[in-house]
Amino acid sequence: MKVGVDIIEIERVRRALERPGFRARCFTAAEQSYCDSRHDPAESYAARFAGKEAVGKALGGGVRFTWKDVEIVGRPKPGVRLSGRTAAFAEKVRAGEIDLSMTHNRELAMAVAV
Repeated sequence: MKVGVDIIEIERVRRALERPGFRARCFTAAEQSYCDSRHDPAESYAARFAGKEAVGKALGGGVRFTWKDVEIVGRPKPGVRLSGRTAAFAEKVRAGEIDLSMTHNRELAMAVAV
């Protein structure tokens, strides 16, 4: 069993969302649709960004994954859907099912993946 943890400042993600291409590069269409529907989209984007980082760390690949190959799905309990090179790597290392927990307050978003 491996554990990955990540924490990020929501304001940092809020600024990144102003840059052209950030959403499309890091988030699937379904993730964008969900986050953009929320009262404060930056909070949801930050939690998902932390979730992707945590999953990468839990897989042992650190940040060497493709952002959209790790998709955060489901409500209220988030799940993880892997695709592409990241899915192939997870299969190679026999990662199995990934459990993910995410949270945020006004300033920080955090995720833990096992």
